[in-house]
Amino acid sequence: MSTRLEPKPALLDRQPERAALDGLLGDLRSGRGGALVVRGEAGMGKSALLEYVAGAAADMRVARAVGVESEMELAFAGLHLLCAPLLDRLDRLPGPQRDALGIAFGLRDGAAPDRFMVGLAVLTLLSEAAEDRPLLCVVDDAQWLDRASAQVLAFAARRLLAEPVGLVFAAREPGEAFEGLAELEVRGLPEQDARALLRSVIGFGLDERVRDRIVDETNGNPLALLELPRGLSLTQLAGGFGLAGAQPVPARIAQGFRRRIEVLPEDTRSLMLIAAAEPAGDAVLVWRAAGRLEIPASAARAAEADGLLEIGARVRFRHPLVRSAVYSSASLPQRRAAHLALAEVTDPGRDPDRRAWHLAAAALGADERVAAELERSAGRAQARGGMAAAAAFLRRAVELTAEPGPRSARALEAAQASLQAGALDAVAGLLAVAAAGPLDELQQARVGLLRGQLAFASSMGSDAPALLVKAAQQLEPLDAALARQTYLDAWAAALLAGQFAGAGSLHEVARTARAAPPPAAAPRPSDLLLDALAVLVTEGHARAAPLLRQAAHVFAEDEITLEEGLRYGWLATTAAAMVWEEEYWHATVARQLQPLREAGLLVDLPLWLQSMAVNEIWRGDFAAAASLIAEAEAIAAATGSGFARYAAEFLAGMRGTEAEAAPLIQAVITDSRAAGQGMGIQWSQWVSAILYNSLGRYEEALAEAQQAVEQAPELFISIRALAELIEAASRTGQSGLAADALGRLAEATSTGQTDWGQGTYARCRALLLDGEDAEGWYREAVGRLSRTGFRPELARAHLLYGEWLRREGRRADARAQLRTAYDMFDAIGMLAFAERARRELLATGETVRKRTVGRHDQLTPQEAQIARLARAGLSNQEIAVELFLSARTVEWHLSKVFTKLEISSRRQLQHALPDRASAGPMT
Repeated sequence: MSTRLEPKPALLDRQPERAALDGLLGDLRSGRGGALVVRGEAGMGKSALLEYVAGAAADMRVARAVGVESEMELAFAGLHLLCAPLLDRLDRLPGPQRDALGIAFGLRDGAAPDRFMVGLAVLTLLSEAAEDRPLLCVVDDAQWLDRASAQVLAFAARRLLAEPVGLVFAAREPGEAFEGLAELEVRGLPEQDARALLRSVIGFGLDERVRDRIVDETNGNPLALLELPRGLSLTQLAGGFGLAGAQPVPARIAQGFRRRIEVLPEDTRSLMLIAAAEPAGDAVLVWRAAGRLEIPASAARAAEADGLLEIGARVRFRHPLVRSAVYSSASLPQRRAAHLALAEVTDPGRDPDRRAWHLAAAALGADERVAAELERSAGRAQARGGMAAAAAFLRRAVELTAEPGPRSARALEAAQASLQAGALDAVAGLLAVAAAGPLDELQQARVGLLRGQLAFASSMGSDAPALLVKAAQQLEPLDAALARQTYLDAWAAALLAGQFAGAGSLHEVARTARAAPPPAAAPRPSDLLLDALAVLVTEGHARAAPLLRQAAHVFAEDEITLEEGLRYGWLATTAAAMVWEEEYWHATVARQLQPLREAGLLVDLPLWLQSMAVNEIWRGDFAAAASLIAEAEAIAAATGSGFARYAAEFLAGMRGTEAEAAPLIQAVITDSRAAGQGMGIQWSQWVSAILYNSLGRYEEALAEAQQAVEQAPELFISIRALAELIEAASRTGQSGLAADALGRLAEATSTGQTDWGQGTYARCRALLLDGEDAEGWYREAVGRLSRTGFRPELARAHLLYGEWLRREGRRADARAQLRTAYDMFDAIGMLAFAERARRELLATGETVRKRTVGRHDQLTPQEAQIARLARAGLSNQEIAVELFLSARTVEWHLSKVFTKLEISSRRQLQHALPDRASAGPMT
């Protein structure tokens, strides 16, 4: 007997929907992967379409899973159901992926894996399973997948490309995890088909107007047309379905199921309730629980005869709405009895978490024993990486706790877990519950800390700095180490908030942090960083320089924990930039990227990819930067995480194409203003100043640079903007403005005496001088910047020197500098600056060849990145691990690279790709 809606094929042809699914199968047979979300309200026939595509994939391996509403809090439950038949290939996965998936499924012990490392492991597992023949994965009721499973499967779906793996999800409303995946919406039947289906289930003649009203009321929903007329007389049908039309169709269907359930024998309803409360469809468990309630085996007959339920090897309802109708129509005492019976027959050793969940559902009121069980389940879920499940267990534990003290303590832990899980809506309420109880001083301080962290996580905006400072002050006498970390978090929040920080400004945070007690033991890296950044704001560059350099050195070269590096490394790059230490800056970013890749911490990775992209832009490797940006954006899209597009905006500004840069600049400004992040606005003003200087629109460049330097004048964006202000002011006759800015730049660059800082200062000072003095400073700028890795800065020094020489009438000398500048800009990809240099060259009488597009310019950013890694000697599998792809996808991209570059082997990549050094002088 069928337990799912299977409309007659002649009546429900669904040709367009079947064609879309056939197209996916065709792709799989051609070796290409893909994913599709079949969306529609309950009863539209989504499950029938899934049955169709599974049946049409007879030449493929098919894996199935079904989301179950009552299992939504059990981490990786849906994923395990899908992957269980494929785990014979687990040993083929790379070690870190094998461990992550094994821990997630409870097959081995270990530290909680990042959920997206689990996603990469699933992608590799699916690819391995499709080695011999295509693999089709069919997931019904995806709206009820647990959050961890949904995120992992959506991640894998977005990375499918060159592997013959298909993922088809059916969902009423797919949820945000599946946003962006291709959708197939299943609508109601055409009127003619709907009428035919209705005639097939009504055994008597029906007035045409009544028939049309029924079709109209159901919106052509097949399940409604099949189920709602059952048991109704002609008189009852005469007015449609006897409803006013206010209820949605799924609710009417559920109501129809409830009517059928209500007339069943009591034992049958009790058995169906146990089956509805047992999400795994375990027939043995259902019968054992039924035995606890003295329900005979004969109770199943009536439900099976009515087509509502089938109990064989598994328990299967005709439709999820039947399960919902059974559960919702039962009284609370009946539900508790069913859950208690299931808890009593669930093995506490094999499945303790499901047992705890049943006990919680069976609890009449507060129950300390069950609350403690839920706490232990939360710990197990957290160990598997299921933070959302851990938070759910803890929230239920709070509800079952009567004593005020333990209730507040559990609410505090539940708030912490919910914050880590990203369930931000639940955090404030849990903190209110915690604060209402008898908390000790440390717990009260933790409430304040979580409120500040919630404000920061919600928007990284203006409220967080002041809240975090208040929490740090509360923590000082209780946990000095945590207090200092909280001050550093407040400093970071104030940096991001910028002009919107209000009472929690950088000056206020730094002043309060300076008054905090020093570390009780040897200072940690974060202690050194806090002291350095606080002194920078309160006492200036000269006093802060030694502290900044020490902190930058520690994060770049000394032993630090992964957690500390990930949490504060980005602030350490600020310290390195403030003392003009390019190697510390690059090393700090590079040392974070590698462990992030190895651990698969994809939520954090886009930030660090973006940081490295900014560094590569400074170094003039725009192709590498574009690849890193593309990788960051792809990961952010796959994980559903967002981040400000600072690197993409900076790259567009340095390229100098206004049509590309202007929309990015405006988007970052708009998003930053909405989020209360002043740093994004300041960054955009600095990038705008670079863009307008490159285009020779100096008035506009001056206006943007002036705005940028006025915000957080001690910090790196403001300092970098000074150079743009000086160039723009010198070109517009604003010598006073330029001189004032040069004085500030002199103080900022004097702290390190590095070639980067001194070269920047020399280039700017030369702009304000004449004669031999100017030439001496230009020569020093070129000499110093040539010893750095920052080729765009060196190229700009050559350009300014050449422009000055031309104005001095020294055309031959000018040509040499301008030709060097033009060639460097051209090779780097700084198009507007190259055009500025070309115009100057033409003015000297020089002939300038137009740039020709090389074959390597045809590569996409991802193709370029894969090609560079292959040139470095990495295998396809190593590249796949590095970029969170499958090896087959890497192979597919390389084949496209070979075609575009007109080569046939990896060895030829050495000559086919441009070398970094070809873009001009560098050490």
